[in-house]
Amino acid sequence: MENLKNKTIGSFVAEDFRTAAVFSKYRIDFCCKGNRTVTEVCEKQNIDADALLEDVLQVVQSENNGSIDFNSWPLDLLADYIEKTHHRYVEEKINVLLPFLDKLCKVHGANHPELFKINELFIGCAGELSQHMKKEELILFPFVKRMVKTKDTDGVLHQPSFVTVSNPIAMMMHEHDNEGERFREIAELTDNYTPPADACTTYRVTFAMLKEFEADLHKHIHLENNILFPKAVTLEKDFVEVE
Repeated sequence: MENLKNKTIGSFVAEDFRTAAVFSKYRIDFCCKGNRTVTEVCEKQNIDADALLEDVLQVVQSENNGSIDFNSWPLDLLADYIEKTHHRYVEEKINVLLPFLDKLCKVHGANHPELFKINELFIGCAGELSQHMKKEELILFPFVKRMVKTKDTDGVLHQPSFVTVSNPIAMMMHEHDNEGERFREIAELTDNYTPPADACTTYRVTFAMLKEFEADLHKHIHLENNILFPKAVTLEKDFVEVE
């Protein structure tokens, strides 16, 4: 048990995504801040580390009913999955949520002024995430795929314009932190996506969609921060060592 306390939150989730539900229950950020150890998190958030690990181990040791082992996937496949699943999800939901939030501000803003701040935050999220995903799709992911192909064919990897994969990864992780913080504020303003008593159907649907959007964002960032990015850095180092 003591050894597990020095393990990072992100590595638990990378090995078994079902543990994400446990960390979420304890309000522990497993995606943007997944590089912290159990000890660090528990000390900062005043959590009983033994109780947390008991819950984690209960999940890990239970029967796995079809949970996907993303940690075993080739990096090119994982990059494709992130783009086709999570990037497309973000694009689709942004187009629905923006007009919904605008409508809520017009209809309910007088009684619920926090809606204006929620709308402002989500507009910022929509713009930043759209640019962020394009940078991944046009710059980072193609280089990751090129590394995989070069490795498989014993080819020569030429240095990219950004010098090392760690540079765009550092930028992407910084932007992940920004979006994680933005959604923490949205969750607080919405009382963890709880609609008020006078909420209409659109109000309730919008809050439910925001909650789902945040959950998808957590998984999206986890796959990149805790699996794709560190493995891409390791793969690049393999080329350097060969040279």
